[in-house]
Amino acid sequence: MLTVGQAADGPQFIPVLEKVRVRGPAGRPRIRPDAVAGGKAYSFRGNRFHLRRRGIRAVIPEKKDQAAHRKKRGSRGGRPVSHDAGLSKERNTVERLINKLKAWRGIATRYDKTPDSYLAGLHLRASMIWIRDLIRTTD
Repeated sequence: MLTVGQAADGPQFIPVLEKVRVRGPAGRPRIRPDAVAGGKAYSFRGNRFHLRRRGIRAVIPEKKDQAAHRKKRGSRGGRPVSHDAGLSKERNTVERLINKLKAWRGIATRYDKTPDSYLAGLHLRASMIWIRDLIRTTD
């Protein structure tokens, strides 16, 4: 989902999750992944509630200020957020891809004014990365 360049990613978490389809080796794509990994920017109570309601495990670290606020409330603050460090490390694959996309200045700085031209740039850059990786694997 594309938003204006200065918009934060956090509020787009649930709309993007609604569009996710997980493909297995056979059968129809599933609309409910087993787990969702994200950065601390996605550590909102609403996001966690949405994931819990759908039965999806959240692999999102808790922000320090949120943890401090929860601890300050004592027993009314709720349980500490569970965090699977092993699954969190797998986020590295996505982060590296985003860094590869942003290595192209037009993507990193969002020079394109319309969402369509920005999306076209993303598709072009992704194609370039895909072709380069294909060439490397065949050598």
